[in-house]
Amino acid sequence: MPAIEVRKVPIHSVADASELAKLIDDGVMHADRVIAIIGKTEGNGGVNDYTRIISDRAFREVLVEKGAPADQVKQIPIVWSGGTDGVISPHATIFATVPDEDAVQTDEPRLTVGFAMSEPLLPEEIGRTPMVSKVAAAVKVAMEKAGITDPSDVHYVQTKTPLLTIHTIRDAKSRGKTVWTEHTHESMDLSNGCTALGVALALGEIEMPTDADVMHNRELFSAVASCSSGVELDVAQVVVVGNAPGVGGRYRIGHSVMKDALDQDGLWEAIKDAGLELPERPHHTDLDGRLVNLFLKCEASQDGMVRGRRNAMLDDSDVHWHRQIKAAVGGVTAAVTGDPAVFVSVSAAHQGPEGGGPVAAIVDLG
Repeated sequence: MPAIEVRKVPIHSVADASELAKLIDDGVMHADRVIAIIGKTEGNGGVNDYTRIISDRAFREVLVEKGAPADQVKQIPIVWSGGTDGVISPHATIFATVPDEDAVQTDEPRLTVGFAMSEPLLPEEIGRTPMVSKVAAAVKVAMEKAGITDPSDVHYVQTKTPLLTIHTIRDAKSRGKTVWTEHTHESMDLSNGCTALGVALALGEIEMPTDADVMHNRELFSAVASCSSGVELDVAQVVVVGNAPGVGGRYRIGHSVMKDALDQDGLWEAIKDAGLELPERPHHTDLDGRLVNLFLKCEASQDGMVRGRRNAMLDDSDVHWHRQIKAAVGGVTAAVTGDPAVFVSVSAAHQGPEGGGPVAAIVDLG
């Protein structure tokens, strides 16, 4: 596996991919070497958030315009998380391979990326063990492509999976099948949670769950899964990010978990796990530009409490809790990094502990 270059760029408008074009024009990356993109778009984050599709098209068009083969570009996993509530700023993190002659040489473990697509996921499988099995199989393929043999070297697994829509629910019924839920918005949480169990199974974090465990046994979770869902695909799109010796490069990834929505220590622990030496009580100025990005999932605690204090997110009929917890955790994260362009995604069932979520940090070690 070759060394990886990774850069975070702002998105200036819904259909903007100019900063990707600039990276290519400046020789930072080659269009035909881009292997994955993970980003935040400014839509509503819901079932009908079409900003994800708009951004997907914009970034793929730039890659083709800059010389990457169209067939190759179609296969690149581009994972968009919709919704930049609060201070979260639209952005994309771009991963590309580096020519061997340009890579920093080191035997120390450095960033590596692998990706895979699962077998097609039928609507009746969403939220059930066939989905768990298909996701787990794709994670193992992505690990192999990343050159990772030890699951402990995996620090971040970003997925994108289908959710249920009225159309796919009708399709299942027309074939005599049932679906887990007929509420399309609820199916977002369901798809994410079931996918996370597949990640956890592949990495040996849990044993094979049952259908009854999905969305109910919250003691089963992955500490590295970050799962997103949408209407734009019918397979599980899996990006595995970890460290491997011998690949070279400047970047390294680490992870931890937030124990609750206010757990800044969990964020700092992920950054330290990636390899940055920081003081006992760090400040964002201590990062000195070496943090590429933080990637995290968040969830409103099911008991409606944070550190013993009641909140009203789960009872609010005006603003869905997805948007409220995302804005809150986004603010906490931006306060740590000093940068509002952070990847904060909601709907974290089976992703990190109840009321918290997994955190991954990519740093530039120079």
